[in-house]
Amino acid sequence: MNVLLVEDDEALASALSQGLREEGHRVDLCTNGAEAIAQGVAAAYDLAILDWMLPDVDGLTVLRTWRKRDMKMLVMMLTARGTVDDRVAGLRGGADDYMVKPFEFEELLARIEVLQRRRADVQATPADQISFDARRRTLICRGKEVVLTAREFALALALFENKDHVCARSQLLAAVWGADYDGDPHIVDVYVGYLRRKLLDAGAATIGIRTVRGLGFCLESPGSLGSAA
Repeated sequence: MNVLLVEDDEALASALSQGLREEGHRVDLCTNGAEAIAQGVAAAYDLAILDWMLPDVDGLTVLRTWRKRDMKMLVMMLTARGTVDDRVAGLRGGADDYMVKPFEFEELLARIEVLQRRRADVQATPADQISFDARRRTLICRGKEVVLTAREFALALALFENKDHVCARSQLLAAVWGADYDGDPHIVDVYVGYLRRKLLDAGAATIGIRTVRGLGFCLESPGSLGSAA
């Protein structure tokens, strides 16, 4: 997953970053709320691990700002504030989960896995009849399974979560290859081609990935489907 870690405690931030990277996640670190707001908007993340007590803008304000700007990444609040009122405020503010410090890293990983499964269980509309199996990394359409590579799977999720909206090439690069990717941006086009073929192999004739020249790509549902370039 692409993870945005927002934590001002240097020692904790270093330990979490290292541990998450060792588990295969890509991690960007912010140490204050203003930076976190800007970074959350600038790049595509699957998950934000967000401390509440930050030196400038508090984490709850950061979270509410992200949600007002329609940021759809999963958010786990990570904080020493553990009262019922605090938890309710965090969850109502848009958090998907809430962990109280101190905590065990293994529990954090387990909760991330739950959130990852929740994200991967995104389903298209019934008319599309498409779903994903995160553990087996397959796309399922009308009972038929098509195996995807890790990058194809991440690309499919990014497009399906933004169905009927144009995804900029830079947005897809950040979501699939990471915010620090500095290779050829047209690698996205190559993988879109792979995914188109696999959607057809799965029998998904009612949906398509349209190239929007100069902007990016749009996965279109039956009601708005045009010809895929």
